Amino acid sequence: MEVINSLGRRKTAIARIYLKDGQGNILVNGRDYKEYFPTQILQFQVTEPFEITGNMGKYDISANMDGGGITGQAQALRLAISRALCKINEEYRPALKAKGLLMRDPRMVERKKFGQKKARKRFQFSKR
Repeated sequence: MEVINSLGRRKTAIARIYLKDGQGNILVNGRDYKEYFPTQILQFQVTEPFEITGNMGKYDISANMDGGGITGQAQALRLAISRALCKINEEYRPALKAKGLLMRDPRMVERKKFGQKKARKRFQFSKR
């Protein structure tokens, strides 16, 4: 099997992955994913596409992460892995789509407006 590359995004995080046959090693920026993502929830999000499709431990992944925080990066990596698995076998698509793993989450941070403290919060109003 040749190397399959895929892209995933979430907020300002971008994940570029290279997937190939292997023993299930996941490297994120040269480090193991369990070291890079310290909490169990983030580690579960990264491996969720493999558990749904039943491919745990079959593929090695090398990922380059850029931008965002660790939560956005974990979700971007999950999307990239899901897309790569669909490139391998189209039969995985309905199961991944049912769990919502093939949709890019469009929510972004709303920009701060001038004359206000934050995006929606305003300065305190004084009547007198």
